[in-house]
Amino acid sequence: MASARRDLARVRGLSVGHAESDDGTTGVTVVRFPGPTPAVIDVRGGASATYDTASLALDATFGRRWAIFFAGGSVFGLDAARGIRAEILASGGGHHAFSHPHRVVPVSGAALFDLPLQEGRLPDYEALGREATQHASRRPVASGRVGAGAGAMVGKYLGRHRAMHGGLASSAASVGRRGTVGVLVVVNAVGAVVDPRTGRWVAGARTSSGRIAPPGRRWGRGGSARGTTLTLVATDLALDRPALARVASIVHAGLARTIVPYQTSTDGDVVFAAATGAAGPMPAERVPGTNADRVGAVAAVRAVSAVLAAVRAGNPPSTDRSRSTPRAGR
Repeated sequence: MASARRDLARVRGLSVGHAESDDGTTGVTVVRFPGPTPAVIDVRGGASATYDTASLALDATFGRRWAIFFAGGSVFGLDAARGIRAEILASGGGHHAFSHPHRVVPVSGAALFDLPLQEGRLPDYEALGREATQHASRRPVASGRVGAGAGAMVGKYLGRHRAMHGGLASSAASVGRRGTVGVLVVVNAVGAVVDPRTGRWVAGARTSSGRIAPPGRRWGRGGSARGTTLTLVATDLALDRPALARVASIVHAGLARTIVPYQTSTDGDVVFAAATGAAGPMPAERVPGTNADRVGAVAAVRAVSAVLAAVRAGNPPSTDRSRSTPRAGR
C-alpha cells in the first residue's frame, strides 16, 4: 500500500529522478514539483557549492522553485540546472513572470565534491540534469550509489584512500492524519557516521586492519578533506516559508546526531525545505510555531534514518566490518 512506503516519493506533489555518468562515478538527482513551490535553504557548512539560492532567503521576493537538484562534480555539477530547466520547459512547465511572454523556470540546487584524482574530461552535467528530470517519477526512490550519490565517500579525515562509500537515500513518515514529511540525503561527509541508537560507527575512515577509526586526534592526517551532506526535507502539508526555515534548522540538528563532525569548514552541508501543500493545511496553532516544530521533529528522525540507509546501501554487508568497530565516545 502507498501508506506503507518510507521513501521521499511518498510525499504528494513531487517526483524524483536520477542520472549517472557513463562510468558511474558521479551523477545528478532531481526532485521535481508540478509548479512553483515554496522553498528555503539553510547553509551550515563552510564550503558549499549552490545554485540560485539567494532568493530563497526569507526576506527575498520569489522564494518558489520548480525543482531542487543535487549533483556531483563540485561547481561543474551546477551546470545541471540548465538541463533541468530545459526539460521542464520542454514538458510544458514554467510560468510567466511579470506578464512576459517567455516562461521562466526557477530551480535551485547544490553540489558535492567528487572530482576524480586525475585531471581529464568531466561529464556533461547539463545532459545529466536533463536525463534525471526525464526520469523523475513517483516510483520508490533508489538508495546507495545512485544519482548525486554515485561518487560519494564518507570518512575522509584520514585521506580519501581510507574513506568508505557514501551514497543517497530517503525516508518518510506520516504527520497527523493526512500529511507526510520526507527527507532525502546525499552523504559525502568529511566525518564519520554513527548510529545514535547503538553508539556504533557505521561508516568512516578505515584503518589498515579494516576497522573504523573514530574521528578525533588523528583528524586531518590524511591531507585536506572535502565533503558535503546535501539534504532536502519536503512535506505535502501547506507550511509557509518561515515555518519551513524552522523545519530546516531542526533537521540540521538531527543530522548532527549521526554525522560526526557535521558542518565543518570544508563541508558544504545544506538543508533545503519545501512544501507542496498537496495534503492541505495543518490545524490552527494555539502556540505559534507548533506546526513547524511537529513537522521538524518527525523530519529530524527521518534524516537520521536516511543517512544510515545511504551509507549502508553504499557499503554492502560483505565488505562492511563496522560491527567490529568501537562505540562512539570510546
